[in-house]
Amino acid sequence: MPNKTKNYRWLIVVLLFTATTINYLDRQIIGLLKPILEKEFVWTETDFARIVMAFTAAYALGLLLFGWLIDKIGTKLGYSITIVFWSIAGMLHAVARSAFGFGVARVGLGLGEAGNYPAAVKTVAEWFPKKERALATGLFNAGTSVGVVVALLLVPWILSHYGWQEVFWITGALGFVWLVFWLIYYDIPAQQKRLSAEELHYIVSGQDQDEHDAEKQPVQWIKLFTFPQTWAYITGKGLIDPIYWFFLFWLPSYFASTFNLDLKKPSLELMLIYTATTIGSIGGGYLSSWLIKKGWPTLKARKTVLLAFAVLELSVILIQFAGDVWIAVGLISFAVALHQAWATNVFTLPSDLFPKQAVSSVVGIGGMAGAVGGILFPILIGSLLDSYKAAGNLEEGYNIIFTICGCTYLIAWLIIHLLTKTAKIVELDELR
Repeated sequence: MPNKTKNYRWLIVVLLFTATTINYLDRQIIGLLKPILEKEFVWTETDFARIVMAFTAAYALGLLLFGWLIDKIGTKLGYSITIVFWSIAGMLHAVARSAFGFGVARVGLGLGEAGNYPAAVKTVAEWFPKKERALATGLFNAGTSVGVVVALLLVPWILSHYGWQEVFWITGALGFVWLVFWLIYYDIPAQQKRLSAEELHYIVSGQDQDEHDAEKQPVQWIKLFTFPQTWAYITGKGLIDPIYWFFLFWLPSYFASTFNLDLKKPSLELMLIYTATTIGSIGGGYLSSWLIKKGWPTLKARKTVLLAFAVLELSVILIQFAGDVWIAVGLISFAVALHQAWATNVFTLPSDLFPKQAVSSVVGIGGMAGAVGGILFPILIGSLLDSYKAAGNLEEGYNIIFTICGCTYLIAWLIIHLLTKTAKIVELDELR
């Protein structure tokens, strides 16, 4: 018999964190290699935009597909399939020889990577009592920023020793390394022989009765759309996720145009900003978990911290008055940290409001809403920035976008609050 541990659930979080780090590492690579690839393959900006759009559209579709699939076949097999899918797609970038070829590879990557969050959130629902779920989610969600920072360090190192093809081969192979550990160390709590009886009791006693029902009971996916709880999660993702896409893809250009940042060199400014998201992710999860441990009702704790983060996020509007690059770095670092704190608590809503048999499906639906917003919001951004650039006042265009971003969190919180004002936990029987 293997040795038993009283804290095995935190090893599961390490696995989720590592998978999320690899997920964001793989998706960032093409942006970092853009100067090399556009020179070798004579890409236009339109070509690159279409490649990005192919990923985002596939990601949106993949969230629906993998959300449904993981609820159907379970987390162990479901997570295995998704990481194999995206790792192979990531490696296939190395054999692409045209914008179309890279677009096809990005479609595969987007479909596969979409399964990460439905699988991870469902895993947290299986392995943690409600009072610890936000902290666990915050810890694995920190992998989003760590993945970006790792990409900033790893890609230049590989390029200095090999070529751009090896970047895709090496980083794509990391998923298969992770898969070995996942298959060895993961099972649902009731089947995990390394888990102590005390920890199993702690996990089960902190969950709702139907969450640890061993009987596999399918849900009717379409019924999820009849619940306001589902639309609350759709709101939290659909309105706010596009803001993070903006932070992820436009900040380098903002600093280059506003503060003359040289993007050909390693950027301490950008590394500090993306590192700040880790603090927000973990801190935001800890705060609501702390309130629940103090006796607050779960949903009240979640919505209270979401309101606090939404109010604080208004500070990003002040960036238009930043005359120094480090003031801008400080304000944006604070903004992205708050975003991740918000995102961590929104991620816990499906496991707070639905039985675990439906968690991946709800996460997939909300994630698709966020991805669709991630397709539409850049259209507004591009149009706005182009018009102000033509007028010779690009900075003012960015100021308007930051104002929109700052106010959106409060709007999203108000809608979530109204939709869940009298919300209760959805019973499994209501979904059959």
